[in-house]
Amino acid sequence: MNENYMDLAIDLAKKGIGKVNPNPLVGAVIVKNGKIIAQGYHEYYGGPHAEVNAVENSTEILEGSTIYVTLEPCYHYGKTPPCVDLIIKNKFQKVVIGMLDPNPLVAGKSIEKLKENGIEVVVGIREKECRELNEIFIKYITSKLPFVVLKSATSLDGKIATSTGESKWITSEEARKDGHILRKKLSAIMVGVNTIINDDPNLTCRIDNGRNPVRIILDSKLRIPMNSKVIKNKDALTIVATTRYADKIKMQQLLKEEIKVIQVRDKNKKVDLKDLMIELGKIQIDSILIEGGGEINFSSLQQGIVDKVRFYIAPKIIGGVNSKGSIGGEGFRRLSNAVNLKSLTYKNIGNEIVIEGYIKNSK
Repeated sequence: MNENYMDLAIDLAKKGIGKVNPNPLVGAVIVKNGKIIAQGYHEYYGGPHAEVNAVENSTEILEGSTIYVTLEPCYHYGKTPPCVDLIIKNKFQKVVIGMLDPNPLVAGKSIEKLKENGIEVVVGIREKECRELNEIFIKYITSKLPFVVLKSATSLDGKIATSTGESKWITSEEARKDGHILRKKLSAIMVGVNTIINDDPNLTCRIDNGRNPVRIILDSKLRIPMNSKVIKNKDALTIVATTRYADKIKMQQLLKEEIKVIQVRDKNKKVDLKDLMIELGKIQIDSILIEGGGEINFSSLQQGIVDKVRFYIAPKIIGGVNSKGSIGGEGFRRLSNAVNLKSLTYKNIGNEIVIEGYIKNSK
């Protein structure tokens, strides 16, 4: 039964997707005498933790009960008091934990404290699933760098546009909706300035109960048009990442529009993406969706900032030497330098095949 209760806790945790970043997704289920008496999840950033919500939702005496929680209860004071103290105070008999908290401020300390207070602890129930649930949190809390997903929608032969530049729409409405779900899940969306100049997108999340991601524009010289939707549309924060080659007059114009400008090191006169990840991590951006063209896709892979890729492959063949491919730039000249993926998954959405995988040796 441990697994069944933990599965429910995982499903509860998923309700917080897009609402708790950079905190983890956590669900909790309280069981007494073989019966579920309460449940809860972390609902929004800065709000009560899952254990607190579960305890408050209970109408029965908690002494002697078991709590199932996807992540080790917190040990330290943050925006809320330690959940481990709440569990001890309510005299739980047993705590079943999906995974240890990778946060150095916790990292097993809660388990030790629970055991010292005579509470039985079981760890590792549905651990794989719990780690997948919180892959963003795990990377961010251990490295202070965002978890980066590279998304691309291509034809069967890897094209993202025809030779004339036509690109709307290669994939189906169902696939595009799924892409907006990704926008809700991740804290930010990143594109190059050419996407802004050529397409003038809003880069918002257009689904029910969606959350607009922070918009990050890579623009080494500040060529972004001042009438762009990402500047005029204030529904989401826009960050423009630039370099020492930035147009100083344009920078002042952007600041007057309340656009955040981050100047980082340059790499071949373009934004150094590794340096940018450090700066974005400092302002609590824990995850990024790359939705750019072939150039930014290649640069992201080349500079090693990508953790995961998600390709939507449409049953269309475009062809053409001059048709744009999903990965541009100079490419990797040797097969030994090519990017390899691991833990691949495949599924159908609409008419598309969706392939997802992790970058081998990514941190």
